Amino acid sequence: MSLRESMEALICAGPGEFTKDDRALFEEFKSALNRGTVRAAERAADGRWLVNSWVKSAILLGFRMGALADMSTDQTLRFFDKDTYPVRPTSVGDNVRIVPGGSSIRDGAYIASGVVCMPPMYINVGAFVDEGTMIDSHALVGSCAQIGKRVHLSAAAQVGGVLEPVGAIPVIIEDDVLVGGNCGIYEGTVVRERAVLASGTILTGSTPVYDIVRGEIYRRTAEAPLEIPAGAVVVPGSRAVTNERGREWGLSIYAPVIVKYRDKKTNESVRLEDYLR
Repeated sequence: MSLRESMEALICAGPGEFTKDDRALFEEFKSALNRGTVRAAERAADGRWLVNSWVKSAILLGFRMGALADMSTDQTLRFFDKDTYPVRPTSVGDNVRIVPGGSSIRDGAYIASGVVCMPPMYINVGAFVDEGTMIDSHALVGSCAQIGKRVHLSAAAQVGGVLEPVGAIPVIIEDDVLVGGNCGIYEGTVVRERAVLASGTILTGSTPVYDIVRGEIYRRTAEAPLEIPAGAVVVPGSRAVTNERGREWGLSIYAPVIVKYRDKKTNESVRLEDYLR
């Protein structure tokens, strides 16, 4: 049987005692996650992102399979977690820069050659981080998030994890996206290639995005996640509360706004990324 078929059979077996063979199979699956040969989501030829539910189910199985273990490095730094999810093994041969200072990558995450990790940052299980991406200080790449090539996640950017439900699409950030400091991207939002999120932009499944260039309003639907178009420049904005009480009190609520699409001036302002890498 293929790895997928074997894992699906183990998932369907239900609760019970796990054998040495079961754990060996799970380690093989986790190794495939580390290599990037299996992923929680993949882009189809038409540009749609498709969820691999069996991968997310297998990751969840690892929590059920694992036993709580002491992962402390010494007597002053104490860590206790499931023994199925230790820190991901890395070496200089991976060609990944992990700058000293307290970063952590959980086992079962793919980190491509040329990725730069500035301390402290965290990458969770099931994540996929492609070539040349920079993950800045205090940034989070959540479980199963898919990060493209040459992305910059600036300081304190939060890319939410979407592990459950298993059929839900994780957060997707495509190639050459710049995510500004203190941004938050959650609930399966898809940010298409070359987009720029200004500092403080928050994207969720329940927050509409207003495109003043094209005159469109983008929302999540029952069939599709919220999507930020390719090359869009998104900034934090606000819109008026139009009911009677809102007008009386002069209230407004947060609204992300697309103010332009990427141009020569925008490209020059982010050219510094090449030097940082």
